[in-house]
Amino acid sequence: MKLYAGVAPNAFRVLAFMEEKGIDLPIETLDVMTGETREPKHLERNTLGEIPVLELENGFFLTESIAICRYLDSVFPEKPLMGQTALESAQIEMWNRRMEQKIMGPYAQLGLHCIPVFADKLEQVPDYAETQKRLIPANWAWLESEMRDGRKFISGDDFSVADITGMTALMIDTFLKGEIPESLTNVHRWIESVKSRECWKHSVIPGA
Repeated sequence: MKLYAGVAPNAFRVLAFMEEKGIDLPIETLDVMTGETREPKHLERNTLGEIPVLELENGFFLTESIAICRYLDSVFPEKPLMGQTALESAQIEMWNRRMEQKIMGPYAQLGLHCIPVFADKLEQVPDYAETQKRLIPANWAWLESEMRDGRKFISGDDFSVADITGMTALMIDTFLKGEIPESLTNVHRWIESVKSRECWKHSVIPGA
């Protein structure tokens, strides 16, 4: 297997996932900002021109970060990050989707509509970007209220892929120089915990 990755939120998800599970694979780094992911060679791997892409031994290219994580969690079952029982798996899936929609989603839309490199991917609407920016504090406040039960991580007391999705939002927040209200003590407790993990090193964006 070989992973095509780089400095990008969804690539971070897979790199952090691999770090947590102790998976060591060959990695080819592509530069999103200079357009390497949209060159013909990479478009043969992923017609959307995105990373990450996992190349399997049979030549198949697996795309979409959570699909790759699910595959790796199955192939490398030690230290599962997507649940062991039916209920655990469902709870983690529930929280991962919530983190995607409520926390990561507005950041992703904000980035797509305000970072120039994405101008050829969609029609950028600055006013829409502002609506997403306004959503962010309220959505973090929602997470604050959910974590008042004292849980250590997003889905419970064990670190999971849902936390990695939340960390992806933190990566974008750092790049965009956002501010998460200090009054959200439970959120900041979680932030301090996940930023102390070794996998956070993959979130570093040069020049950010």
